Formats: sequence, structure tokens, C-alpha cells
Amino acid sequence: MISLNREKIKIYAVSVFIPLALGAVVGLLISGFMDYDSLRQPPLAPPAVLFPIVWTLLYALMGVSYGILRDKGLDDQGARRVYCAQLAVNLLWPVFFFVLKWRLFSFFWIAALAVLVIVMTVRFYRRDETAGLLQIPYTVWVLFASYLNLAAYILNG
Repeated sequence: MISLNREKIKIYAVSVFIPLALGAVVGLLISGFMDYDSLRQPPLAPPAVLFPIVWTLLYALMGVSYGILRDKGLDDQGARRVYCAQLAVNLLWPVFFFVLKWRLFSFFWIAALAVLVIVMTVRFYRRDETAGLLQIPYTVWVLFASYLNLAAYILNG
């Protein structure tokens, strides 16, 4: 019984650590390029201080959700692929938006991310209801971030 609990702890620890660590690395790499506060903002734009808090929570939920699938042996190749693909697309978006300043390209990139996140959420939900439901905040946030990205492009030409 103890080894089972240790194995579960390991599964969840690794599942949560990976997106958190990757997100932190990207955040550190792009920190010198952040120009969010200098952009003209659309209605509903949150303060910059909110983003690292939200992303930390979303990466943790993402990891727990994937951990549920791993723990229950439900992380088939398709679930793993869409999870890894959306994570890679997610991690590249701030490079395009903040470092390269490709605002319009970034909008199409985040739109692709939104599709991947929706596919992942549905796929996870079909395997485990809780795993899918944990992805809903991420889905909503990416759709909201898509709006912010498009508005940034339009308002800041």
C-alpha cells in the first residue's frame, strides 16, 4: 500500500512539475521582452501582475489533470500527443508575442492552441470526467487570451 501511495505521489509530482518548470523557464527567458503594460489595452484586460498567477494555477491544473490519466492508466498515445502538442504550442506563444512582436501571427498561433486545448479537454473528459473538467479553466483562459492577443494587434497595429 505504501509503495502505491509513493507511486501516485511520483506520478502527480512529475505531471505537475513538468508544465510548471517549463512555464517558469519560458517566463524567465522572455521577462526582458515583456511589453504588456506599454500596449494599448482592450476592455476587460487584466493587470500584468495577474498573468503569472493565472498561468501557475493553469499549469498546475494541467499537470494534475494529466496525472489523473497517468495514475489511472488512461493516458493513451492520442492523449499524450495532444497534451504534449498543446504544451509546446503554449510555450512558444509568448516567444512570438513578446520577443518577436509577431502580434498577428501570435493570434493565429493562440487560435491553434485553443483548438488543441479544446481537443485535449474533450479527449481527457472522455477518459476521465475530472481530468476533463480540470481543463475548463485553461480552455476559457486561452479563449480570453486569444481575444487579448487580437485586440493587442488591432489596437497597437
